[in-house]
Amino acid sequence: MLDLLNDLLWSKVLIVALVGLGLYFSIRSRFVQFRYFGDMFSIFAEAFQRQPGQLSSFQALMLSVAGRVGAGNIAGVAVAIMLGGPGAVFWMWVVALLGMATSYFECSLAQLYKRREADGTYRGGPAFYILHGLGQRWLAVIFSILLLVTFGFGFNAVQSYTVATSLHDTFGLPTYVSGLALVGVIALIIFGGIKRIASMADVLVPIMAFSYIGMALVVLGMNIAEVPETLALIVRSAFGLEPAFAGGIGAAILMGVKRGLFSNEAGLGSAPNVAAVAEVKHPAAQGIVQSLSVFIDTILVCTSTALIILLSGVYQPGSEMAGVVLTQTALAAEVGEWGRIFVSTALLLFVFTTLVYNYYLGENALGFFSSKRWLVQLYRVLVIALVLWGSMQDLGTVFGFADVTMGLLALVNLVALFLLFKVGLRLMNDYDSQRKAGVQSPVLDPKAYADLDLDPAAWPATSTRASQAYAGRSDQAEIGNSVHQR
Repeated sequence: MLDLLNDLLWSKVLIVALVGLGLYFSIRSRFVQFRYFGDMFSIFAEAFQRQPGQLSSFQALMLSVAGRVGAGNIAGVAVAIMLGGPGAVFWMWVVALLGMATSYFECSLAQLYKRREADGTYRGGPAFYILHGLGQRWLAVIFSILLLVTFGFGFNAVQSYTVATSLHDTFGLPTYVSGLALVGVIALIIFGGIKRIASMADVLVPIMAFSYIGMALVVLGMNIAEVPETLALIVRSAFGLEPAFAGGIGAAILMGVKRGLFSNEAGLGSAPNVAAVAEVKHPAAQGIVQSLSVFIDTILVCTSTALIILLSGVYQPGSEMAGVVLTQTALAAEVGEWGRIFVSTALLLFVFTTLVYNYYLGENALGFFSSKRWLVQLYRVLVIALVLWGSMQDLGTVFGFADVTMGLLALVNLVALFLLFKVGLRLMNDYDSQRKAGVQSPVLDPKAYADLDLDPAAWPATSTRASQAYAGRSDQAEIGNSVHQR
């Protein structure tokens, strides 16, 4: 049944939907992901500024990176290369570059339709823009259930399996021991709430990501003469032009798209849940920042893993070396056996933050349709059980289950994004026009969106900053008109 659903979703529906809609969003937005690429970094200057008790834009970015950077970047890339050949990496790049536009719109919409909670924090995500943007509560509930099952259960099982396999290969540790250790840590953390998770993520994520990229740069430096040929091999294999992988273009596309989405989550509907929590002046600003997390995840971290594997010479067509073991063996071949320990340590940090992030997304989804305390407690018990279960399963089972729920989740979110795309363009044009008028930090004026179901507490109408920003834009427009008349 899992194989049948996976084949239907991934070989037909989702490849067209992910790549097609990503391309459509990119063209219609005049490739917003590239137009504002520089701004993704310049926004960091104000990202650290936040209101007391609120998450900054930077913290929201680090949370989404913490969720994206995990088993998919180390084990997922290895699986993609093992089953789809080196060409799968190229299609992961394509999914990521197009997915940056998809992520921009889903995170901007999540910010626009977010709701303010009684404690002053925000809550939002695809379920909220489906409900308040499309007016379809039934679809919002379905999305929330799929989000809960995919992240709270499916993805956590994959993360647990990956780290248990890694530690078994490196230290000979029984997988159930790793599972029990993860269960203990997660049980202590999940009671801390989103703020504790954020304070942990904005410290751990930069350290672990840059350390891993740094190791990849060391491997590149050791094999610098072979890098151009390796990159050429990836491109040739993607189009079936490499003799060793001739005829494998279908597998390359399938695995590249599937593992690319598992890794960067663009269009999956997960990152918007975190993006909505941040305190920002304009929804589009958070969309721009969140696009950067897709770039970091795939173009930087996943490419690092791919080059480590392909430059090592360990990978051979038809290899049956499972997931993370291939990555560890490849790095060990380059730098010595301590490379296995490095990968295991990096993976442990990646998985640690991702497990907690996944748990938060599941609880956020549960809170959408029920706030009963006993349900939250039951959810926590089930998460812990799935973490232990995943550590003792095989590669096919954990990825098969996660792929089905992930595919259904993406499908619901992509349909909602397509139906709300005009609202997303409206937000983008508003942001663009303010920037063209010289406003450095555009601000949303809720009066301009009075026809939408926005939360007045999240976007107060009496915003001095908004009035100033729009006044500044009007002044610039008047000056432009005057010059034109002269």
